Amino acid sequence: MNMNEYILEEIKPLCLKDAVKSAQKIFENYPITHFPVIENNKLLGSFGEDDIQTIENKEDRLSTYAHLLHSFYADEKATVLELLKKFADNDANIIPVLNEFKDYLGYFDLRDVLDVFSTSPFMFEQSETLIIAKQKNDYSMSQIVQIIESNGGKLLGVYISEKKLDMIQVTVKFISKEINEIMQSLRRYDYKIISIHENDLYLEDLKNRSEYLQKYLEI
Repeated sequence: MNMNEYILEEIKPLCLKDAVKSAQKIFENYPITHFPVIENNKLLGSFGEDDIQTIENKEDRLSTYAHLLHSFYADEKATVLELLKKFADNDANIIPVLNEFKDYLGYFDLRDVLDVFSTSPFMFEQSETLIIAKQKNDYSMSQIVQIIESNGGKLLGVYISEKKLDMIQVTVKFISKEINEIMQSLRRYDYKIISIHENDLYLEDLKNRSEYLQKYLEI
């Protein structure tokens, strides 16, 4: 999805020659964690609210505190997932946007990006979600996809949700009326089902066997 239509310019960037009070006023007027600083339309970095609001001399120029600038930005062609990672990595709710020539274009707002992500088919479609795990050396994304599709499932998305030294955990979203068949097929290929699912016939069978064994032992 092209995210260019979500590039905002409402908050005007400052320059290092501006006073600290100008930056503090921006933070008072907008619920943002950072604001960009530019020079000749080139991004110098972003000041964080926590850094700026603790400065007592409001008449100082921002250039005095240039060492507090944070260096992060997004490319105008960035995808939703790339943007979400940048927001998380920098603990920010706005991300400056640059074009291929590193010119400042504006910024992305976290709320807009979350709205786009939440309305994507991956999130919006009514579907099943499986969390599965397997030994790192035996795991195969193509195999997972094949198992789901060969059992009549329509895949919406797959991503690695956890990675350990010896294990890979994968979250899979798909549309299917035969989730039990898919789970049984995954188990036959030694995938462990991490998520709990109502009407899981395998677990129901284990429960029945356990109850039968318990009754037998009580005889």
